[in-house]
Amino acid sequence: QVQLVESGGGPVQAGDSLRLACAASGRTLSTYAMGWFRQAPGKEREFVAGISWTGGSTSYGDSVKGRFTISRDNAMNTVYLLMNSLKPEDTGVYYCARVRLAYSAFTQRAAEYSYWGQGTQVTVSS
Repeated sequence: QVQLVESGGGPVQAGDSLRLACAASGRTLSTYAMGWFRQAPGKEREFVAGISWTGGSTSYGDSVKGRFTISRDNAMNTVYLLMNSLKPEDTGVYYCARVRLAYSAFTQRAAEYSYWGQGTQVTVSS
């Protein structure tokens, strides 16, 4: 069983930066692609970023391209999301997730992820 715990969220001003972390316990993340998603009140869960199990390939949602960076430290069993130039529309609960199958590619489809953290709130004020 895998447990994912996000941290690093909080209230910030527009233009600020935050770095979220997703720490795993129970099993290694090193052979699994990982993703970050977010959900704002009244909206559907949205893909933010994904990273391959090697860390060599990444993908981003259109709304965060050029501002957010996903990375991973397999030795620390942790995945990160660096968020720069934050905007009020980035407000939401941010979740990290692990894909179902080892050695599989990451995907933007939430249904392909089998483990989710509890989420961390990010609030960006103007």
